Amino acid sequence: QVQLVESGGGLVQAGGSLRLSCAASGSIVVTVAMGWYRQTPGQQRELVSSITSVGSTNFADSVKGRFTISADSAKNTVSLQMNSLKPEATNVYFCNLQSCRGNYWGQGTQVTVSS
Repeated sequence: QVQLVESGGGLVQAGGSLRLSCAASGSIVVTVAMGWYRQTPGQQRELVSSITSVGSTNFADSVKGRFTISADSAKNTVSLQMNSLKPEATNVYFCNLQSCRGNYWGQGTQVTVSS
């Protein structure tokens, strides 16, 4: 069993910053990638950013230049630094871990950006 624990969500004014962190534990074996997704109710979960075990990163077009992602593969942690936040970033953010055994999700953390 794999557990992902997220932290760092909250309320911030537009233009502000938040940092999301996620720590994974359990029978992970080999991590392929970790990342963050977000999901608006009634819509599909969408990728915000991801990072592979060799450090390759991927970002949604809407966050490029404002968000950065980092990971510690030895500790199975991933963080998302979100700068210059916009109200449209308001959403529930989910940590994701892809391993050789499967795809795992955290419970989600709420990010609210007020205008």
